Amino acid sequence: MITTLQDTFKRTILSALDMAVKTGNPVIVSHVSKLDSMGPLEFFTFGKEMSPGERFFWMSPNGRQSFAGLGNELVITSEDKTNARFQEVEKEWKRFKKVVFYQEANDQDQAFGPLLLGGFSFDPFKNDEAKWKDFKEARFILPSCMLSKTDKGVFLTINKVIQSYDPVERCLEYFQKFQTVRIKKHAAEWKEKNPQQLSFAEHHKSEWMQSIKKATDSIKAGKLDKVVLARDITLTFNDQLQAEQVLQTLINEQKTSYIFAVENGESCFLGATPERLVKLEGQKVLSTCLAGSIKRGQTDEEDILLGETLLHDQKNLEEHDYVVQMIKGALKDCCDEVQIPQEPGLYKTKNIQHLFTPVEGTLKKGCSFLSIVETLHPTPALGGLPKEKAVEMIREIEPMDRGWYAGPVGWFDGEDNGEFAVAIRSALLRGKEADLYAGCGIVKDSEPESEYAETMIKLKPMLSALGGDLHEI
Repeated sequence: MITTLQDTFKRTILSALDMAVKTGNPVIVSHVSKLDSMGPLEFFTFGKEMSPGERFFWMSPNGRQSFAGLGNELVITSEDKTNARFQEVEKEWKRFKKVVFYQEANDQDQAFGPLLLGGFSFDPFKNDEAKWKDFKEARFILPSCMLSKTDKGVFLTINKVIQSYDPVERCLEYFQKFQTVRIKKHAAEWKEKNPQQLSFAEHHKSEWMQSIKKATDSIKAGKLDKVVLARDITLTFNDQLQAEQVLQTLINEQKTSYIFAVENGESCFLGATPERLVKLEGQKVLSTCLAGSIKRGQTDEEDILLGETLLHDQKNLEEHDYVVQMIKGALKDCCDEVQIPQEPGLYKTKNIQHLFTPVEGTLKKGCSFLSIVETLHPTPALGGLPKEKAVEMIREIEPMDRGWYAGPVGWFDGEDNGEFAVAIRSALLRGKEADLYAGCGIVKDSEPESEYAETMIKLKPMLSALGGDLHEI
C-alpha cells in the first residue's frame, strides 16, 4: 500500500491555488513518493482496468529507465500541418506553472515530477487513414499517475491541473484517491491468453516494388541522394490483442531496444525500436545514427562474419554516411562541441544488426529540446536526403499513410530534459487486427527484391511479439 499524504502537502495545494489566482493560469501540482517495489509493466497492466484507453509505456534499452503513465490529466494536441506543431506543444506546456511536492526531501534529485508523454506523426500532410484517427499530428499527455523506475528506485508521481476555483479539499481528495490504490496482480490473467493468427494481408506489394524503381531512377537522375520507402501488412487474430502481452514479449526479446506503447481509446501503437532520435539531459545532447543493416547469424561465427560484411559493404556505408552527415550538420545549429567517431560500429538486436554511430554535443543557449526534435526529424534513416525532396517523394509514391510509424515518440519534462526514439519496428493494434510497418533506405544501386527481403527481416520483432508466423508471408 502506498503511504498516505502528509498534512504539509495541504500547504502546497494552497500555494498552487494562490498562484493560479494571481497568474490567471492553471497550475500543475505533482506529488512524488517512493515505492518499495513494482514493475512498470505491472503498473501498465493494472491501468487496463483503472484507466482503459489512457496508458503510456516507455523503457529505454536494457531497462535503464522506465515510465508507465495511467490516465490523461492533461492532453496537448496539434493538428497543424506544418512544423509549427512542435512549437505549439512547447508553447502550451510552458504556459503551465509546475509545483512538485516530494514525500521525502532526498528524493528530489532521484525522482521525476510532471512529464509529457507522447509523440508526433511522421508526416502531417499524409496522416489521413481512418485507422490513425486517434493519433493527431502531435499528441502528448500528462498522466494522472505515473510510475518511474531507474537505478535510483521506483517512484509514483501523481499529477493534477489545479484551477483557481478548485476547492482545496477536492484537490486533496484527488491525490488521496491515487495514494491509497492497491496495485493488483494481473500478469497471470493475460499470460494465459495467446491469440492465434488467422490471416494476413500484404498491401500494395507490386506498387511498392515499382516505387523502388521510380526512386532509383530519380536518384540516378540526380534529383536526390536517398529516400526511405516503407510498407505495411495486416495480421488478423481470433481474439483481442493485448498490449501487455505484446510488451512482455518485446521486453524479453528486444533488450537493446526502446520499448514503447501509446494507447488512445481502442488503439495502441507500440514497438521496439533500436533508434534514438535525441536525448537531452541538462546541457548534454545525445543522438544516434543508425542506418545500414544485415540479419543476425545462426552461430557466433556467422554473426561475426555478417557484421564484418556490413562494416565493409559500400551500399550500406553510403546510406549510413548520409545519416551521419545530416545529424552532424543539424546538431551544429543548436550545439557546441559536436563529437562524432570517424568510423561506424555495430548495434545488434535479436533479429538484425545495424551500422551505428553515436553523436554528442553541448546545447547552445536559446535552443530547446523540441527545437532539436524538429530539426532532426526525419533523419535520412527514415526520410532521405535532401530531407524536403525525400519527404515529397514519399508522399507521392509510397502506397500508404505512415501515421505515427517512423515519427518521434518519447517524453520531456518541465526542465526541458527528455528523450525521443524513432518509432520503427512497430505495430498499430486495433482490436483483433495489427498493422505492422517496415521500411528500407533506397539509394542508386538498390534492387526491389533485396529491399523487400530487408523489410521482411525488419518485420520479425513485431511478428515474434504478436505470435505471427513469418513463414506464412
